[in-house]
Parts: sequence; structure tokens; C-alpha cells
Amino acid sequence: MKRYYLRLLLTLIASLVLISVNGCGPSESREQSGNTQNQVKVAKVSVVTVEPVPIRDILVLPGDTEGWLDVLVSADTTGRVEWIGPQDGDVVKKGQLVAKIDVSALKAALDRAEAAFKLADDLYSRRQKLFESKIITQEERDRSLTERTLAEGTIRQAQVEYERGFLRSPISGLVNHLYVDEGEFLDRGKSMVELVNVDKIKVNVNVPELDVKYLQVRQKAKVQIDAFPDLVLIGTVDFVAYKADPVTKTFKVRVIVDNADHNIRPGMIARVAFLRRVIEDAVVAPLFSLVDKGGERILFVEKDGVAHARTVSLGVIQGDRIQITSGLNVGDRLIVTGQTQVEEGMRVQVQ
Repeated sequence: MKRYYLRLLLTLIASLVLISVNGCGPSESREQSGNTQNQVKVAKVSVVTVEPVPIRDILVLPGDTEGWLDVLVSADTTGRVEWIGPQDGDVVKKGQLVAKIDVSALKAALDRAEAAFKLADDLYSRRQKLFESKIITQEERDRSLTERTLAEGTIRQAQVEYERGFLRSPISGLVNHLYVDEGEFLDRGKSMVELVNVDKIKVNVNVPELDVKYLQVRQKAKVQIDAFPDLVLIGTVDFVAYKADPVTKTFKVRVIVDNADHNIRPGMIARVAFLRRVIEDAVVAPLFSLVDKGGERILFVEKDGVAHARTVSLGVIQGDRIQITSGLNVGDRLIVTGQTQVEEGMRVQVQ
């Protein structure tokens, strides 16, 4: 009998527990659902409305600097160096005497030529008077004229050879390097002095074939020198090659800049910025608004409080802005703050 009542009591307890569970289940489920809805994440973002603006397509390329004039002066004659005037770094003027070479033998030849000319000239003068007096024939007079002319040519040739011993500067500029010393014996063609003129500087740039079509002679270009990062110069395109380099397949472009203070030296590295074109009514976005998602460039736009991802194609970069060629439209509300914290379809709150 006791066993019967015990079994009845256990059955009753089990029934009460089952009723309790069934009665409380729906209520707890609704409470949990409400808590989940209350926990939906809302990101705070800032947006800007996309508007068309002009953007400048700038091409920046490295270049190397070259002096306006760079002349290597060589010996015109054989002989020993008697005298050297300016030294390394000195300023010289065009036509200024730079060095002298011993030309004693050439001076003797010049003296002989001058004496021969004087004799031929005197002989011609006498025969001219005799011809006028009809004492000699015209043929005799013409023969003396020919001798005089030949002697005059000989003296000019001797004078030229003699002057070769006096080395003069062919340009105004600076002595960059002397290759010889006083007392050194030279052969004709031996390098003696290197002269440079840096009043202006040439900047040589190798331009890719897809960009050379945008460049023209007399076009302005901004030039910066690596050695002087705060110096900004405006140069002028002086030459655009018509033939590509066979190895690099690039075109040489030369830009000229003033260098009155001689701060820029040949051989320095320069950066040249060319304006290729101006794109009117471009769709642009700040560079920092781009998000990298697995190698894809993504922008987020806000619409009705929801973030939407846009895969975009990129164009020209100017400063901190970049042209968007597809994926973003005028009038879109572009997310520019908080874009790294949102995902497609996430609710956002615009601040």
C-alpha cells in the first residue's frame, strides 16, 4: 500500500513540473527575443553628399639635372703647358684666357710668314708702279700679285696655328675641373679643362609612351629638387622627343628652370610634376574613406539609416582625393567616418 502511494506521489510531482515548464516557456522566449532586439548594433557615422568637382590629373616623374652648358676644352696643339690661369671653381668669361702652351716653333713660323708677306707686298707695290709706267707687262704684275696673295694666306695659317697655343674659354661659366698642370706636355686633343654654365638647369625626364601625348613644348611644369625639399620651381618644357629610347621605350622630355643663385648642381635628383589634363565634373572621394575588403576597394554609402557597400573603380589621385570612375554617383551620401566599423546592411546613425 505504501508503495502505491509513493508511486502516486512521484507521478503528481512530475505532472506539476511539466505544467510549470510548459507555462513558463513562451514567456521566457519572448523575453529573450526582446533582449536580442534591444542589442542590435547601430554604428555612428559621418557622411558627405557626393558632388561633381574638377580634378587635376598630375603626372610626377623623377629626373636628373644637367648644366645649361657643359664644355670639355681640349688642347688644339702639341706642346708643354706654360701657364694656367683660373683654378677649379673660378668664374670665367667667354673669350677669357685659360691656359698657354709653349708654341715657340709656331711663333718662329709666324715670323717667317710675316717676313715673306712683307717681301711679297713690297715687290707687288714696285711692279704695280712699273706696270702703270708701262715698263713691265700685265703678266709680270699679276705674277707678283699672286705671290703676295699666297704669302698672305701663309701668314693667316701661321697665325691660326700660333693662336692654338692660347686656350680661351668658349663660354661664360665655372671651371669644374682642370685635367692638367703647369709643365705637363700635351698632345693635340688632350682634355685640359671642363667648363659648366649653371645659370639655367636642364631637367631630363623619361616619360612613358601613354603619357607623352599630354606634353607639349612651352608647357609649364613644377620642379622640386630632392636636396632642397622646400624649394618649388616652375620650369618650361623645352623639348619632347619624337623617338622612344629603344631599351626603356620612354621618351626624353627636357624642362628648363632658372638657377641664378647656382644652388642646383648638375647631377642632382629632381621630381617633375606635369599637368596632363583637368577632368571637369569628376566624382571624387577622400582617400581615407576607402576600405580594403579582401583586395577589393569598397566605399560605404548611407541610405535611410542603413549602410550599403559599393565596389568602386579608381581613377586620378590628387592630394588626398581620388576619382571614382564607377560605383559611386553624384548625390550619394558617402560615409567618411566610421566606415571601417560598418558592414553591408548594418543600421547606422548619422552624426
